[in-house]
Amino acid sequence: MMRANIRAGAGSAAAAFTLAAALLTMAAPAVRAHEASHHAPGAAAASGGKDAAPSARTSRNRYGANYFPNVELTTHLGTKVRLYDDLLKGKSVAINVMFTDCKDVCPLETAMLGEVQKILGERVGKDIFFYSLSIDPERDTPQVLKAYAEKFGAGPGWLFLTGKMEDIKLVTQKLGLLRAREAETRDGHSAVLVVGDEPSGQWTRKHALDNPRFLAAMLGTFFGWRDEQPQPSYAQARPMEYQNGQYLFQSRCSACHSVGQGQGDKVGPDLRDVTTRRERAWLTRYIQFPDRVLAARDPIATALFEKFRVRMPNLELSRDEVAAVISYLESRSSDLRVQANKRPLPAR
Repeated sequence: MMRANIRAGAGSAAAAFTLAAALLTMAAPAVRAHEASHHAPGAAAASGGKDAAPSARTSRNRYGANYFPNVELTTHLGTKVRLYDDLLKGKSVAINVMFTDCKDVCPLETAMLGEVQKILGERVGKDIFFYSLSIDPERDTPQVLKAYAEKFGAGPGWLFLTGKMEDIKLVTQKLGLLRAREAETRDGHSAVLVVGDEPSGQWTRKHALDNPRFLAAMLGTFFGWRDEQPQPSYAQARPMEYQNGQYLFQSRCSACHSVGQGQGDKVGPDLRDVTTRRERAWLTRYIQFPDRVLAARDPIATALFEKFRVRMPNLELSRDEVAAVISYLESRSSDLRVQANKRPLPAR
C-alpha cells in the first residue's frame, strides 16, 4: 500500500522532483570546485564557512533552511528530531532510502553502507553522518528499525529514520532520492546515496551499491579529508588476479556473507562448504531467484529467513554468473580445507 501511495503521488509531485533534479544539476560545478579546494567540512572558507556571517552564508547557500523542510522524524532510538535543525544544519551527510520488508536491494545497500562505516571508523558521527530513511513508515516503527540497525551493525553517527508518510515523501523529493521514474520500480526506489555538505550547499548523488572502499574514498575526496597515515605507493601495487566468480562474490555478496574467514555468520550465513551442504540445483535456483524461492515457501529458504530475518536480494545475476559464484565458493572452500589439513596438530 505504501509503494502504491508513492506511485499515485508521483504526478502531483512532479514540480518537487524537478526542483530536486535541478539541485543536483546546479550543484555539479560546485562539487568539482569543492573537490579541488580540499577544505574540511565546516571549515572557514570564502564561500561560507563557520567564520562567515550567517546572513552571508544563507544568501549564498540556496540549499539551506529555505529549501529543506524542517519536518519531524523519529530515529530508530525513539528520539524526535527535525530534518534541518537536527540532521542537516552544519553537517556533512550521506542519505539513502530503504525499508525493512524490501524484497529488492535494500539489505545489500544497507550492508554496503555498513562496510563503508567500518572503513571510515571514527569519522562517522564526527565528520559525516549516515541517515537511512524508511519509505514504509507504517511498518517501520522505531522498534522495527532498531532491530534492523542492530542486524547491520549500525554504530554511532548512523540513524534510521521514520515519520509521517507525507513528510517522508516531501523529504525524498527534496533530496532527489525519489524521482517519478524511480517510483515505478519494483520497490519504489533505486539504490541511490545522496551526499551533501550543508554548510557549503554542495550535493551529489552516488550509486549506493558501489564498492565500499570506492565509496569511502569518494567521500574523502568530496569532503576534502586528508589521510593522516601514509599510504603505499601505486608502484608497490601488484596486478589483481580475479576470476569472474571471485569478483562477483567480492562486489555483490561479501558485505553480507563470509567464506570461512573466521568471521562466522554476518548478515547472512557463512558460505564455507555450502556446496557440500546444499544441492547444486537448489543453490543455483536460490542465488538466481531468492525472492521466488522464498515466496514459494521453500523450507530451506524459509528457515534461513526465520534465522537471519533479512531477505536475500535478487541481484539479477545470469545463470552463467551464478555458476561462476558457485564455482568460486566451491574452490575457496576446498582451499580452506587443504590449508586446515596442512596445519600441525597441537602438542599433547
